[in-house]
Amino acid sequence: MTQQQPPPAAIAAMIDATNAGDTEAFVASFTDDAYVRDGSREFHGHAGARDWDRTDNIGVGMHFDVLSWSSSGAEDYVVTIRATSRRFNGTGDMRVTLRDGRIARLEVG
Repeated sequence: MTQQQPPPAAIAAMIDATNAGDTEAFVASFTDDAYVRDGSREFHGHAGARDWDRTDNIGVGMHFDVLSWSSSGAEDYVVTIRATSRRFNGTGDMRVTLRDGRIARLEVG
């Protein structure tokens, strides 16, 4: 079921950090062993989240608006966002898996 309230805290923290341009808060929203996949590109751990952030997120002036979100399992979520930046503009889904209150997996596109 699609939720109207804010998404879970870790997802909201990642989105808020992106919108604020706060790389340290963005990276802190991920687990130490996080996995990020954007299309065919893969990133691992905090270093990978930081790299993706630099090339595809805060580094290109990204701003996210949450349009909706739903739970697809105990710790699995689909977040539909409108993204605007100097590099990418559009609407799409992010698939997010949480663990221990942080993002363990983020899949974009």
